[in-house]
Amino acid sequence: MSASQVGSSSKSSIAIRTENLCRHYRMGEALIRAVDGVSIEVDSGEFVALLGTSGSGKSSLLNLIAGLDRPTSGTVNVQESDLARLSREELAKYRLHTVGMVFQSFNLIPSMTLLENVELPLRFAEVDRDKREALVIQALDRVGLGARLRHRPTELSGGEQQRASLARALINQPRFLLADEPTGNLDSQTGTEIMNFIREFNETLGMTVIMVTHERALAERYANRLIFLADGKLVGDQSNVVSATTGQTRGSSL
Repeated sequence: MSASQVGSSSKSSIAIRTENLCRHYRMGEALIRAVDGVSIEVDSGEFVALLGTSGSGKSSLLNLIAGLDRPTSGTVNVQESDLARLSREELAKYRLHTVGMVFQSFNLIPSMTLLENVELPLRFAEVDRDKREALVIQALDRVGLGARLRHRPTELSGGEQQRASLARALINQPRFLLADEPTGNLDSQTGTEIMNFIREFNETLGMTVIMVTHERALAERYANRLIFLADGKLVGDQSNVVSATTGQTRGSSL
């Protein structure tokens, strides 16, 4: 299956499956086992948190699912397409159309306005120029930044920059939202605002969300499943039922 088919509907509810997934690399004479035999399944529409200490492999696993890195061995199947078998061009299309990514450091281009930053994925996707501005305004309105179109990132607060990065991640209507420590550079109140947006997108748009975090309390408040990693290995996997209105945990683990 080609990258253009990855986003097509699937009979199975399983959106992502990894099997014995490994990412090893050498640092000098040492072999670093960043991801070491991880097998997981994520259903469509799930909100999954990847938890672990620094160096546990959670960001490395997210990068493999995002198609930003290739596995040493094992498979990453996204709706029955093995990312390891896709060409560079197909992976680029996958990242453009199927996944949206949000990073701790926002990754906005300082010289561009907010409109231009959010518009970039549309330009790469070759969306008609006369349609792009309306789509950007719609995306920025959704995150409460409709009045900040002409501002540059340096003129925005950290929370506003992260909301802009959310708008950019959503602009091509991806099936998956992958977030790597999305609140890591934010104060607790602003972080809550960002997490409420992510939960809203999960619930109202049906997006599958995979979020990397080292904060268990944050994961328990928002995610409906917690996956724990240590030394590149899967060490725990539990369900977590939360209230849609309060965000308080109501259920317990598998």
